[in-house]
Amino acid sequence: MNLHEYQGKEMLNSFGVRIQRGIVATTPEEAVEAAKKLTKETGTSWYVVKAQVHAGGRGKGGGVKLAKSQDEVKSIANDILGMMLVTPQTSAEGKLVNQVLITEDVYYPGDNEPEEYYMSVLLNRETGRNMIMYSTEGGMDIEKVADETPHLIFNEEIDPALGLLPFQARKIAFNLGLSGGALKEMMKFVSSLYTAYVKSDSSLFEINPVLKTSDDKIMAVDAKVTLDNSALFRHKDYAELRDLREENPIEVEADAAGLSYVDLDGNVGCMVNGAGLAMSTMDLIKQSGGDPANFLDVGGTADAERVEIGFRIILKDPNVKAILINIFGGIVRCDRVAEGIVEAYKNMGDEIKVPIIVRLQGTNAKEAKVLIDESGLPVHSVVEFQEAADKVHEVLA
Repeated sequence: MNLHEYQGKEMLNSFGVRIQRGIVATTPEEAVEAAKKLTKETGTSWYVVKAQVHAGGRGKGGGVKLAKSQDEVKSIANDILGMMLVTPQTSAEGKLVNQVLITEDVYYPGDNEPEEYYMSVLLNRETGRNMIMYSTEGGMDIEKVADETPHLIFNEEIDPALGLLPFQARKIAFNLGLSGGALKEMMKFVSSLYTAYVKSDSSLFEINPVLKTSDDKIMAVDAKVTLDNSALFRHKDYAELRDLREENPIEVEADAAGLSYVDLDGNVGCMVNGAGLAMSTMDLIKQSGGDPANFLDVGGTADAERVEIGFRIILKDPNVKAILINIFGGIVRCDRVAEGIVEAYKNMGDEIKVPIIVRLQGTNAKEAKVLIDESGLPVHSVVEFQEAADKVHEVLA
């Protein structure tokens, strides 16, 4: 589950991570009131207006702008709120901006020049350990840094039994070229950041940039936080931060129905029971000359109700030209699945306007095929994987 920048910053701050302070607003008038409050609390006279959407690269799309007065705050907020923000991480259509974050200006003059760093905390799946990835090249796309100057990216792996040790935090600060008070500040920042990552059960923290201010304070100017959905039962307060407006509405509907669904770009819908079978089925669709339009796992209870919900969700995608149902009857009996398919098809009537291929294997598979074949419905029943591939190719031709 992704968080907005302002939500991620609030989480980090609760664990002692210094952040650039800000107030979220949903109207231009609220944005001005937020600016006034920030001036009163921090003394700032310049502000940054930031679109709050689940996508990076907001500045490139015009979603992050500097305001040098409260009048400019109102004008900029008015421009950004309601816009369809297009960034390198959104679709061509973009994302609707429903709220903006008004933040203090932290690039104030002082004895030293401000410096920006990149830092993220994530799991290294190759080693099974958490790691901190960091670079002196903050404020830039980390992918570009990796391509052009990979020697400027550092990794610090952390033993899960020991956690982040003081010498590792010091090493990170040294590699970033810090000394004196800034070094101590960075050590504290890194330690608090890692603690926040572990205790929040997150799967990704990305802070770009981490800023060293002109007076050697270290703070998070941005925050991309992704929580582990499987651990949200331990963090009900975090679960409440979910913004459904930022998610695919079809995936939200499927989730509410207890189905595992991922929207893809293809033309063949697939309905399966089990993630492994889903992956195999998508490979099958590709081999047949089609492209999977989704990943839909109905789970172990492939009854009429769930099959009908699955049909309705898949058919919301206008690109779907065929549906492949591939069910393995282990715990669930194939004949009951077949009954569910027939009943769901009859309930939906003329709503189903695309060919449906059904492959049922496992317990009572023969009885299931008879039920499908004798239903009188325009459903193609197959037995083998290759038959399914051939039939998908045939109906798409």
